[in-house]
Amino acid sequence: MNCPFCGYFDSKVIDSRDVNDGVRRRRQCLRCELRFTTYERIQPVSLFVIKKDGRREEFRREKLLTGIRKACEKRPLPSDAVDKLVDEIEGELYQTGKAEIPGSAIGDMVMAKLKKLDHIAYIRFASVYRDFADITELKQEVDSLAGHSTAPPADQLPLIPPEALPVMVKAKRRVRR
Repeated sequence: MNCPFCGYFDSKVIDSRDVNDGVRRRRQCLRCELRFTTYERIQPVSLFVIKKDGRREEFRREKLLTGIRKACEKRPLPSDAVDKLVDEIEGELYQTGKAEIPGSAIGDMVMAKLKKLDHIAYIRFASVYRDFADITELKQEVDSLAGHSTAPPADQLPLIPPEALPVMVKAKRRVRR
């Protein structure tokens, strides 16, 4: 570490303290003996996302957070659920140790986690991510959720309100006759 006052290349550490995401060090220059402070923090390796068209874009947590927040908008979820979800995904991405990750892999991770968190948010995200060509593809995705072995969380609102189900069944019977 070069001294900010005289530019000398060597200094000694007088005091070290842990701060939020790193270490604060108080240093003293060995030539001019003036003191200065440095902050050290871990900088994760740059992670790049390979887009569908082959472009490479630096991974941005904010972009991921925005997309998931839109899918979870107006859903009865705990306030920190989305942040925890993004933390998990980001952690898993960095743990792979790869410098480049396909965008489809990130999308699949998000879909898997949203499916466990909230079915409506999952369908919202899937409708944008998978870019369904027509309503039948979307219906197949909803039907696959209906047959999904894990029940939605207790505080999650249903896809179709229970009081509307008998009306829909009666309407279908009339159409079939």
